[in-house]
Amino acid sequence: MTQPDLFDRSLLKRRRLRALKEAKPGSDFLLETVAEDLADRLAIQSRNFDTAVELGGHTGRITSVLRESGKVETVWRGDLLCSETCDANGPDFVFDDALPPLREKSLGLVTSALSLHWVNDLPGALVQIRQALKPDGLFLGVLLGGDTLHELRDVLMRAELEVTGGAAPRVSPFADTRDLGSLLQRAGFALPVTDMDRLTVRYSNMFGLMQDLRSMGATSVLEERSRKPLPKSVFLRAAELYAADYADPDGKIRATFAMISLSGWAPHESQQKPLKPGSAKTRLADALGVNEVGIQRND
Repeated sequence: MTQPDLFDRSLLKRRRLRALKEAKPGSDFLLETVAEDLADRLAIQSRNFDTAVELGGHTGRITSVLRESGKVETVWRGDLLCSETCDANGPDFVFDDALPPLREKSLGLVTSALSLHWVNDLPGALVQIRQALKPDGLFLGVLLGGDTLHELRDVLMRAELEVTGGAAPRVSPFADTRDLGSLLQRAGFALPVTDMDRLTVRYSNMFGLMQDLRSMGATSVLEERSRKPLPKSVFLRAAELYAADYADPDGKIRATFAMISLSGWAPHESQQKPLKPGSAKTRLADALGVNEVGIQRND
């Protein structure tokens, strides 16, 4: 039995195209933050990569980071969409990053920034990424995680319940760090690592936040979303609740973005492996400089 899709990928494409056309200076702060993080993580790698692909690179920002790093010989950019003219500023390949048509063992590096959290089958996508990597190839990704926009989710639900007597989901769900670490392991990555950074952004009001989300192409694309427009009164009440419950003393509201960084390697015989149980040559008590105490059980 197949699971129903959680996200409307065609709507995501339209939202991203709109965001590119209506780009608002400064509204891409999340992507800029992630680009700096990926640049730092790539810089500490002791090796170079022959070929890399950026998945979901609808702005090209991460592709620029990869090309400027000096760590990658050839970089290809793949995305769900291209500009209307598909000119030189568009991606190198147009494909759905939920089903990347990448040849097995063909790439040294795959990156994805703020895109994979919109994929309906994330476990399957991670498996395909791992299979596309050469042995000892690297995957670096960043997704939005669990606590992202929890303030907005809360006030929209409460306001809709209060005004209309019912509520539909308005903010997409996001996975947490532990779940994503497990998915990397299940996908077959070696040495998987996940960590999370929280970014708190302040706005004069809720409507400024919603405008930035629109400019990012990051408004909800839930498949089971309500098709009925929300009354203006719901948004006004949500803004009141936001100001009452999530504002600092100066009156500005807080918006949380939890960004989860992922990394994993395609398995290779040269990689460090855990020791077998019982193979340690030094006792823990000796390493800690303490006396070993035996425990007697009385069953």
